[in-house]
Amino acid sequence: MKVIQTVIVKQVLTEASKDRLLQKYEGKKLQLQKETEQLKFELKKQEKLKKFSSELLQKQFDQEIRTRYEKIKQWDFYMEQLHILPLGSELKESELQALVEINEGDLWDDFLNEKTIVVKDGVVVEIRER
Repeated sequence: MKVIQTVIVKQVLTEASKDRLLQKYEGKKLQLQKETEQLKFELKKQEKLKKFSSELLQKQFDQEIRTRYEKIKQWDFYMEQLHILPLGSELKESELQALVEINEGDLWDDFLNEKTIVVKDGVVVEIRER
């Protein structure tokens, strides 16, 4: 019988992966900044049209802008932490669902053990079962 099991993917921090992550975080932050500017522009545009209650409109746009500012702070925090982490640290990158074969006579506890794939610069360097 085949069953689905969660597998954790961890990335070993190297200079190359650190640079890639910083670029990714900067990109996400830049996108949020663009969205914030777009929201501000749309708010002014809607205020000029006066189709909606300006107080309600202002409140909705302010909430969306605040949400993006919080996410920007979060990406800043991630970048700070990335600078602090020593090379060789393992970062949880994602979780995957794997199809695993289980047969009669297999040890159930072995099946329940957490499985981890360790990747270094795009290459799988270790598969762990704990």
